[in-house]
Amino acid sequence: MQDQRVLVTGGAGFIGSNLANHLAAENTVIAIDDEYLGTPVNLSDDVTYHNKSVLDDDLPTDVDVVYHLAALSSYAMHEENPQLGARVNVEGFVNTVEQARDDGCDTVVYASTSSIYGDRTEPSPESMDVAVNTGYEASKLARERYAEYFANHYGMAMAGMRFFSVYQGYDGAEGHKGEYANVIAQFADDIAHDRQPELYGDGTQTRDFTHVDDVVRALAVAGDERLTGVYNVGTEEPYSFNELVELINEELGTAVEPTYVENPIPESVYVHDTYADISKLRAATGWEPQISFAEGLEHVCDPYQ
Repeated sequence: MQDQRVLVTGGAGFIGSNLANHLAAENTVIAIDDEYLGTPVNLSDDVTYHNKSVLDDDLPTDVDVVYHLAALSSYAMHEENPQLGARVNVEGFVNTVEQARDDGCDTVVYASTSSIYGDRTEPSPESMDVAVNTGYEASKLARERYAEYFANHYGMAMAGMRFFSVYQGYDGAEGHKGEYANVIAQFADDIAHDRQPELYGDGTQTRDFTHVDDVVRALAVAGDERLTGVYNVGTEEPYSFNELVELINEELGTAVEPTYVENPIPESVYVHDTYADISKLRAATGWEPQISFAEGLEHVCDPYQ
């Protein structure tokens, strides 16, 4: 993407700031964030920043492309305040897209989630049936349905990106997330400081861990190609939490054993396994993940070496 005017909502957050900084090299980028979890410290000087909520009525949507990443982005956040979760994730989405449409923008790329697939030890294609077990999942599926409306009724390009377990490490823009950071960041920080990482249950749960740089590339190409529909963003290579701890220890040259605790999330809603099928995005754009799991762990662990 070059010489475009771009808005990134949630632009001071983890994924949003990585995307905004990347796009700002060759585009005019505006980032907004209400700083619920984001911080403008994550942004480069090339990005124009506004402290705004996606619920505001005067958003800077006179752009070519909107990347809508603002969200309450976890099960725990929604359980703490379900009404706020619905307002930000659903009303905020509709509000942002409506303002963009009024300003003549017809291309929106937005964050959805892989959680709606539930437990999957086989690749999850976008065509499979999905279910909602949490408020977080309900809000993201609602986005997808509203995106269908905007695409079908107004002819807008609306691309929903179903992310699979995105990580970067505390040394990057993920650092401010703390307890909401990916387990890779949390486990690496624990092990590097000789603390036992806490694994829920027996540690056999698996995730399709995806480095944020690959996610940024997927978002950029979705906007470039003006995609419509939903697309998985993952690696097709899941790893268990037990394997993760072992590999971090190898990378750091440590031998810190995990401790196993009872899962505080009800088993009826806890997603035990995720596994992406990325063939749809690959076919549409040629996108492939470029950062292997070994390389990603090296990046996460480097600051501790």
